Amino acid sequence: MVRMRKSRLSQAKQNRLMEHFVAGTTARCAAALVGVNSKTAIYYFHRLRETICHRLELEADSVVDGEIEVDESYFGGRRKGKRGRGAGGKVPVFGLLKRGGKVYTKIIPDASSATLYPIIERKVVPDSIVYSDSWRGYNVLDVSEFKHYRINHSKLFADKHNHINGIENFWNQAKRHMRKFNGVPKQHFGLFLKECEWRFNNPRP
Repeated sequence: MVRMRKSRLSQAKQNRLMEHFVAGTTARCAAALVGVNSKTAIYYFHRLRETICHRLELEADSVVDGEIEVDESYFGGRRKGKRGRGAGGKVPVFGLLKRGGKVYTKIIPDASSATLYPIIERKVVPDSIVYSDSWRGYNVLDVSEFKHYRINHSKLFADKHNHINGIENFWNQAKRHMRKFNGVPKQHFGLFLKECEWRFNNPRP
């Protein structure tokens, strides 16, 4: 639990704000429901995201094995025109999901093999099965210490075990959550991304 030191907020109101945060309520809406200033709720939610990000950073060196799905996605930007890889004004993010386990995300400068492979190599145990789409940035996996299978989305989206539905489900969930904020400040995007990672890895009962 995050307790704001030197805060005039009662513990009861802090608890209610945390409940609304966990429920996915926006800070402004939570402020109205709890009866606090919107700036106070925004600040408290920001502190919660910082705490989540810090705890996830402590787990960043953990490795995974088994069946792993990898993919990249692009967030933000409302410019018309090209979408996906190479789209202007968007933030590229790499995701790695252990089937039946947790997702890991990282903001990346680009989707080249020089960027993607070191992350996979650091996070995935050798001889694990890695599933990807047909993006050329994953070609290096064909001659790596991993067992690589790829899905060609231009032909089909899933073929028995050969799919990346899990990580794509995470992208959809993350973007759906972020849309509620009508734009996430770019300087805080990493905090919102880790919040989505935390939500996915800790589903509500």
